[in-house]
Amino acid sequence: MALGVLNNLSAIYAEHNLNNTNASLQTVLQQLSSGSRINSGADDAAGLSLVNGLQANSTALKQSETNATEGVGLLEVADGALSQVTNLLNRAITLATEASNGTLNSTQLGAANQEYQSILAEITNIGTTTTYNQQQVFTGTTVSIFTGDSSTTGSSVDQLYIRTLSASNVGDSNGVMSYSNGSGNVFVDLSKNGTLASLSDAFVNGTTSIDVNYMATGVGGAVVQQSATISVGGSTGYANTVQGLISAINNANLGLTASFTTASQAGSQAVAAGAATDTGILISGPGAGVGSGMNPGSVGTLTIGGGGTATDGLTGTLLVTDSSGVAHTLALGTTGSTDTLSDLANTINAAGYGITATYSAASKNITFTSASSKAAVTGTSLGDSAGGGATLTYTQAASYYTVGVSNSGANAIEDAATGQAVGSTFTADPNGHGGIATISYTDGPGQSLNGTDLGSQSNAQSALNSLNLAISAVAAMDGYIGAQINTLNSISQVMSTQSENLVSAQNAIQATDYASATSNMSKYEILTQTGIAALAQANQVQQEVTKLLQ
Repeated sequence: MALGVLNNLSAIYAEHNLNNTNASLQTVLQQLSSGSRINSGADDAAGLSLVNGLQANSTALKQSETNATEGVGLLEVADGALSQVTNLLNRAITLATEASNGTLNSTQLGAANQEYQSILAEITNIGTTTTYNQQQVFTGTTVSIFTGDSSTTGSSVDQLYIRTLSASNVGDSNGVMSYSNGSGNVFVDLSKNGTLASLSDAFVNGTTSIDVNYMATGVGGAVVQQSATISVGGSTGYANTVQGLISAINNANLGLTASFTTASQAGSQAVAAGAATDTGILISGPGAGVGSGMNPGSVGTLTIGGGGTATDGLTGTLLVTDSSGVAHTLALGTTGSTDTLSDLANTINAAGYGITATYSAASKNITFTSASSKAAVTGTSLGDSAGGGATLTYTQAASYYTVGVSNSGANAIEDAATGQAVGSTFTADPNGHGGIATISYTDGPGQSLNGTDLGSQSNAQSALNSLNLAISAVAAMDGYIGAQINTLNSISQVMSTQSENLVSAQNAIQATDYASATSNMSKYEILTQTGIAALAQANQVQQEVTKLLQ
């Protein structure tokens, strides 16, 4: 290489490598000082995205653990109050038993009754004054405990329902737990033009209703369609508000669960109908969808063809898969129950297959229908004894809902606060995209002790029966509360375990490997020193040119 002074290429190379070494050294020092391998997108863009997502999940899980703990706190307050109510009822039992004895005079009966009435007043007082976080506990409304990992599919809502408590309503009865995995969603968007709905919003009409059509198992396992109307306002006992409608739906015992949420939480289809932040009512339940007539799906039609008649004897084999997916074989014409179309239809309907066989003498056929997509009817060597032939047209049941929810034409939903008139249809997301799993509870009123007294021996004996029923009702209510305490504690433990595992995964991706980093630091420190020396040497080389000019 020629000796010149125009460009010192060796120095440029040395400087370039020294700069790269310094940059690498700074990165290693940042990793060592921060404890994190990824401190910017330049370090690992994909890793940073994954870490941020895991961190969001972990943060949500930690708060969910707190949410569950707060729900346990609410339930424990209610549990403690009910323990005192049980103590009061036990004292009332003692007084009533004493007053039922014929040895007490009127003065003594009066004293017993005075204490008894004080007990009833104290039960009402407990129901009114028991609070958690400055809010009344025994309200008869739903408290939703939300837990999850910040994604809709990883979330669930435990809808705690604590009935009102007073002398006229002690405990609860006929409590039923229900669970929805979000597999069917209907979203009622109550927001309009950026104005969000709230639980306290009233509806315009004096009475507001939704219609529900659902499949039920009838006589002999045949699937039949039933209809029901859920109403609020008027004399229904439910306030004509968003909260009132949610409570009415949850208490209808139709397999539906209602909650107040946003369109984005309701599911992808709901978002398409409005802004993701729009608020409204999410109605969930297995197979829930939108519609006014939810007919079962057709799974096949068996027809006598040619010159045959509906009373011809059948031949061949019918293969029936019931609504649970279990296969059954029916040899046709071998018994009186499968000789003719009419006989076969009666046999199918009585067998409990979850398949309805509709016989038509005019059309000379049977149409098989079912509310289950698992159901199927096929046949081999089918025919009829008169030689007219028999054919089975088989069609797999199409996609349909087993529970249909629609707006009532007469008492349609219209939010008075937002001005949103929902119209004739709701938004459905039947495949459960974004559906939130929900645990809910419905019950009946507890025992009323109003009007009971110990003023006479007969009244005291009558009060004893009511008191025993009240103690059972309180036990039932306390049982639900205890079960929910255990549920939320389990949820809290699951959230804690998930959070720990996510932190572990995040740590494996993000944490600095100090063994590797310290080795790299030593390497880059040496390279920095040698780079400086090389740069100095490169600068000295050009000084040789001056010797040629001497």
